Amino acid sequence: MASAAPHTAGPAGPALPPSLPPPSARLQFEVRGSVRGNPYHASGTLDWQHGQSRYDARMEVRIFLLGSRVQTSSGQVGPEGLLPERFADKARSERAAHFERDQHRIRFSSNAPQAELQPGAQDRLSLFFQIAGLLHARPQAYAAGQVIEMQVAGTGDAETWRFQVGEESTLSLPAGELRARHVVRLPRKEFDSTVEMWLAPSLNHLPVRLRVTQPNGDTADQQLSEMPG
Repeated sequence: MASAAPHTAGPAGPALPPSLPPPSARLQFEVRGSVRGNPYHASGTLDWQHGQSRYDARMEVRIFLLGSRVQTSSGQVGPEGLLPERFADKARSERAAHFERDQHRIRFSSNAPQAELQPGAQDRLSLFFQIAGLLHARPQAYAAGQVIEMQVAGTGDAETWRFQVGEESTLSLPAGELRARHVVRLPRKEFDSTVEMWLAPSLNHLPVRLRVTQPNGDTADQQLSEMPG
């Protein structure tokens, strides 16, 4: 299966496909899921700020009586889309990944071994907006069945993730009905999580549904609860 985002050699190194990240928005989500077989209902907010040369993203999921989990990503914006500088994940304590481009490395606050920084690398929050930008810049280049590959960093590792682009369909969400493209991460190893996103062309390919399924069966399903203003 061919990749939808091939790298071609050039004088400055591998060329990356163009990405046009969506405009700034605040997205409100209704979150349902299960942990160790116990269902939960929560609320979530995804704040996306996109300026001319920089971006900031913040996702917070709040569970009644249990507190919140916050992920943040910040960095630069170029012709190839997002260039993360720092990704952080905080529940009780915060862990972070630092993208040090001058050193060609990703460094982790957890003291995990550093990773080599690859062209087009993203983190576990910025990836949603980077893929949105790829589809927004060239929707005709990403037909159903195409595969997008990129390095994705968490707070302790950075591996190549493969995403398969699916069909467009109509979703019935708490915010109403929306047409959206389905994109899913293809697990490569036994304990990889499955990450799915539904990107709405009418909203500049912003994510209107996000679903993560862990190998142990834990799930988190975020669905847009109101239309962004």
